[in-house]
Amino acid sequence: MSSFKRDKKEEEDGGATYFQNLDKTTLLQETRYFNTSPVVPRKCIHILTKIIYLLNQGEKLTLQEATDIFFATTKLFQSKDVVLRRLVYLAIKELSPMAQDVIIVTSSLTKDMTGKEDLYRAAAIRALCSISDSSMLQAIERYMKQAIVDKNPAVSSAALVSALHLSATVPDLVRRWVNEAQDAVMSNHVMVSYHALAVVAGARRNDRLSTVKLVTKLTKSPLRSPYTICLLIRYAAKLAEEDTTDSSEVYLDFIESCFRHKSEMVLYEAAHAIINLRKTAKDLAQAVSVLQIFCGSSKASLRLAGARTLAKLTTKHPSAVAACTVDLENLISDPNRSVATLAVTTLLATGAESSIERLMKQISSFMSEISDEFKIVVVHAIRRLCSKYPRKYQSLAAFLAGMLRDEGGVEYKTAIADAIIALVEENPDAKETGLAHLCEFIEDCEHTSLAVRILHVLGREGPKARQPSRYIRYIYNRVILESGPVRAAAVSAVARFGAMRAELLPNIRVLLARCQLDDEDEVRDRAIYYSAILDSDDPQLINDYIINVPNPNPVLLEKALKDHLENTPDEPFNIASVPPEEEVKVQEEAPVQVETRKPAVVTLEAIYEQLRIIPGIEKLGPLFKSCDSIDLTEPETEYRVRCVKHVFAHHLVLQFECLNTLSDQLLEKVNIRLDPVPGYQILVQVPCEQLPYNIQGSVFCLLKFPNNPIETLCTIGATLEFVVRDCDPTTGLPDSSEGYADTYPLEEVEIGCVDQFRTRAASDDWDSSWERAATAAESSDTFGLSQSNVEEAAKAVCEHLGLPKSAISGDAVKEIRGGGLWRQGTPVMVKARLVATQGAVTMQLVARSPREDIATLLLAAVG
Repeated sequence: MSSFKRDKKEEEDGGATYFQNLDKTTLLQETRYFNTSPVVPRKCIHILTKIIYLLNQGEKLTLQEATDIFFATTKLFQSKDVVLRRLVYLAIKELSPMAQDVIIVTSSLTKDMTGKEDLYRAAAIRALCSISDSSMLQAIERYMKQAIVDKNPAVSSAALVSALHLSATVPDLVRRWVNEAQDAVMSNHVMVSYHALAVVAGARRNDRLSTVKLVTKLTKSPLRSPYTICLLIRYAAKLAEEDTTDSSEVYLDFIESCFRHKSEMVLYEAAHAIINLRKTAKDLAQAVSVLQIFCGSSKASLRLAGARTLAKLTTKHPSAVAACTVDLENLISDPNRSVATLAVTTLLATGAESSIERLMKQISSFMSEISDEFKIVVVHAIRRLCSKYPRKYQSLAAFLAGMLRDEGGVEYKTAIADAIIALVEENPDAKETGLAHLCEFIEDCEHTSLAVRILHVLGREGPKARQPSRYIRYIYNRVILESGPVRAAAVSAVARFGAMRAELLPNIRVLLARCQLDDEDEVRDRAIYYSAILDSDDPQLINDYIINVPNPNPVLLEKALKDHLENTPDEPFNIASVPPEEEVKVQEEAPVQVETRKPAVVTLEAIYEQLRIIPGIEKLGPLFKSCDSIDLTEPETEYRVRCVKHVFAHHLVLQFECLNTLSDQLLEKVNIRLDPVPGYQILVQVPCEQLPYNIQGSVFCLLKFPNNPIETLCTIGATLEFVVRDCDPTTGLPDSSEGYADTYPLEEVEIGCVDQFRTRAASDDWDSSWERAATAAESSDTFGLSQSNVEEAAKAVCEHLGLPKSAISGDAVKEIRGGGLWRQGTPVMVKARLVATQGAVTMQLVARSPREDIATLLLAAVG
């Protein structure tokens, strides 16, 4: 007992583990002890434990080493020691993927599986199913069926879990065990029932009608296992999500009936399902009541579950969570900081404007006690609060600035800086306050990347402030005190002040002259470069190379330069044809979560990889634009097709994303037949060879644009063509028939003006740019719009032209100002004026461009 206490104390003190510095070579030598007779269980257990530990630590064994250990382990089947035998089964499972001739133990495992010792049987089933192939499994099928309905719950669960794993490789074999699994669903043992339902539902996952019958039948059955009911709730919620008709009410009624269950697990699962399904706050009352009770529970796990789900609900229905305000405020002082963080972020999302100061005081009391990960969650909540209540910017900015001065990692400080930058950009009143806090932060900022970013923001926003000179001192201090990258960023920021504020230009010239003596070549080069541009006094040059400098995507720029050198090296390279580097868009209504999850984003680089399948795609030049996908079929049809338009300078690629939703059909030679359109040339079509059930495939069509831009505006008819082969809905294997040809009509694909332009809202110097474009070709016209509300009409025009809503200004008279780039690199500027008179909206639209036909194209698109 004293030795046990000593070992336990060493473990608590974080001392070295018993298996530290375990050597594989020594262990291989020790396995020879398995051949001794008689077997000493205690020593063999110790050796087997080290083998399993080594494998779980990621140690790689060669084929020969794994085979030697495996066959040495099989000698231990002669032992009757229960612990040793169970370790033998576990070692066999771990070694079977690495060793060869593992089927030699099949007879021994089968004997143990059908023996009288229950402690052997469950482990033997798991080991046998992990080493057997489909032909061997048929030999033990009878034993597996008996094991599934065995009276011993450990044996039954082992057989069911093994069947669940085998369903991924031999689904047709497992499907023959469904009758026994259905009987096990009604078992009194909680885990047996749970595993049995997973096996039965897994065998029917490709047959919706059969799944509906199963769920409908079980919702009326008295299930004793709370685990089984939770799984059934998930299946019912999934069916209700997929079914938009009134028949889904059956599943919703079952989920609501689970609110009367005694198990807390079932109550939470039902509440979670209802919150994710229901769309009106009125129907959420029961679920919110359950979560409110959880928030007051003595169990930390229930408090966390309640706070987490309520936090998620605030993004859709914040009013529904308002009733839980008192309970959430009590959780701010919760000893579990995960719960406290979720409670705070939920209150910030649902609280009134008058309670912000009180919440800030409560938050500050525990911010020093939580990790950076939780602090970032709070910062994101405060950032959303800045957008929701712009008048409270003083207290929110002061709180964020205080957090900046605290200790923290680069991710935490970046999140705070992002929040202050967003406040500066979104709220004009908060610009001076936010910039002042950022200036103070860079005085002591130890993260180079963050300092460079803040300097960029100061250079962009500082010249627009009322007293821009106050920021120059902070920026120039970085030139004196910081590292090379920060000094270079400071030079760029200073140059922007000289470019945008003429009264500061003499002082800026002096500062840039001093920077030309810097030790870092990047700093010197930038100072000389910007000084030469500012000394030219050319407004266009200053605008293009200091104020509004385009930032092309570096990956796509490299690819475009390579393609240019390979295909057209003698022609001048047009950098304007390279897509710009897109800014990361922050999701406005992101769910509040403790774990940070990054959403999957389809980048232009990934699109390039998809398009490589098209012959000759590398000769088309850089990709100008990829449009959002559009549905060409209804969501509930048997074949779903979406179209993505990829636009190049002279060519158009139509990518048709096809999905087969019929489990008993395999589509082959899938193609899209396009109706001929005057002016367009269909150059290449790349069909999809096979389209199995529920696996997306793509068909590509390469077209050449007409020479006349006006002729590019059209609609293209499309028809889906394919060969149908019937197949087994469970295995997905087609029958031996050749199949038959069939077609499916699709919606027309519209090629519009917005597809061929990359547009943006007006920049700060838009007025001067508009005046400089006065000598360019101009097209103008007056239109009567169908909307009666001028604001709705302005939003509709922006959507039609591809402009963001930030391009709209004015109150009674709306003005839309923006610009863009045509697919061949031609710039265009657009200005619209909308007035509501006598219940109708009239719009005057003016477009200017070096090419008259491009300016006319914009007007033709609106007309």
